[in-house]
Amino acid sequence: MKKTQPTWSRRNFLSVMTGAGAALALSPLASWTLEEADPKVAAIVAKTMGIDTHNHVDVPLTTAELPGPAVDLAGEMKKSGLSAICMTFAVDYQKLVNPGDGYERFLNGLTAMDKVLESNRMKRALNMADLRNAHQKHQPVVIQSVEGGHFLEGHIERLEVAYQRGLRHLTLLHDNDASVPLGDVYTNKPQWGGLTAFGAEVIKECNRMGILVDMAHANLETVAAAVKIAQYPVLVSHTGLDTQLGKNEMMAKMMKPRLISKEQAKIIADAGGVIGVWTHLADTPLEFAQNVRALVDVIGVDHVSIGTDTKMTPSYRPAGGFGQKPGGAGPQQNGGAQPGGIPPGGDSAKRHDGPPRDNGHGGPGAGGPGGGNRRRAGERTNEAWEGQQVGFYYAVVDAMLKVGFNEAEIGKIGGGNFCRLFEAATKGHQ
Repeated sequence: MKKTQPTWSRRNFLSVMTGAGAALALSPLASWTLEEADPKVAAIVAKTMGIDTHNHVDVPLTTAELPGPAVDLAGEMKKSGLSAICMTFAVDYQKLVNPGDGYERFLNGLTAMDKVLESNRMKRALNMADLRNAHQKHQPVVIQSVEGGHFLEGHIERLEVAYQRGLRHLTLLHDNDASVPLGDVYTNKPQWGGLTAFGAEVIKECNRMGILVDMAHANLETVAAAVKIAQYPVLVSHTGLDTQLGKNEMMAKMMKPRLISKEQAKIIADAGGVIGVWTHLADTPLEFAQNVRALVDVIGVDHVSIGTDTKMTPSYRPAGGFGQKPGGAGPQQNGGAQPGGIPPGGDSAKRHDGPPRDNGHGGPGAGGPGGGNRRRAGERTNEAWEGQQVGFYYAVVDAMLKVGFNEAEIGKIGGGNFCRLFEAATKGHQ
């Protein structure tokens, strides 16, 4: 029997879902509070559920590279103060040449992430009950995500396989078009008229199954179409307001196509959705908090979250490059660079006047196979800013207090708003 599609206005969505956010504020003090943090900051970190809605964990994508190196995901998360991350990867870092390449890389990525979780004694949260239980037990947890529907290759039935493997968060698009396109990417020349018929089918199937839909990387027309046909509010996990360009003109010019306009932000918020603010274009925690404030001033505190687009764990770079067949080198997509001159696999190539960033997906100078152990400010979640002395969420909470947010507002932005969407998408599913 077909479900009746509710009308998700901003007001009725918030009124129906207030229970999720309220429950988060009742959680006990977390056991991993850092001694270095201000006691007031530490208390807020512990009482609220901090969630990064877009965080890369590097994993191998080829069978020959499995299972990949050991990483201390649990330790890094405890240091960060975050309760959960939407743990993501993408399969289009390099060109998808043959039918089935995207699906193979996707399954290998999930297998590698299975091993990461097993070795860290962690689990995937499949619904809000899992998130709440993990937070109450002071156990860091992940929500499995993938950036881009390239693995589908026009096969909608693969969503069921992904769901059974723990996928609960799908970013419909990434930098490069899938072999069967789902919509127009905001950094590419529009050619599909916005959301495609297959993209609409995928959104509807995600709604039916219990997978949260993420419209990051989509242009205005694609987003506008998506919110009209989606049964539940959508997330835009990582971006920034296009008026907040930072101090570096070159960086601002490169990043502006990846930022969201006030018009697009209001379309998402009016449909009950949430937009994650990334750490790019902010040289300090205070600048990041100011970027958050700017978006809140446009769409309200109930529609903003944190989506860093950083990585919690060290880079992984196999000798042949991501997505390669064993022994193969294969051409990179777009001649080795993403639209806008951005290296494959990341939303930001440089950290202002510093060296090129390794955007969570490996690269020259990155840690792991094929690279050194050098780290750069902005690359890792717990090193998002130069001279950062405390974990990520501690630094963010401190900065948000300084720009005038109160504890309740921090709780919403830190994780409560995301949880409303996640509960709406996964309610009634195991």
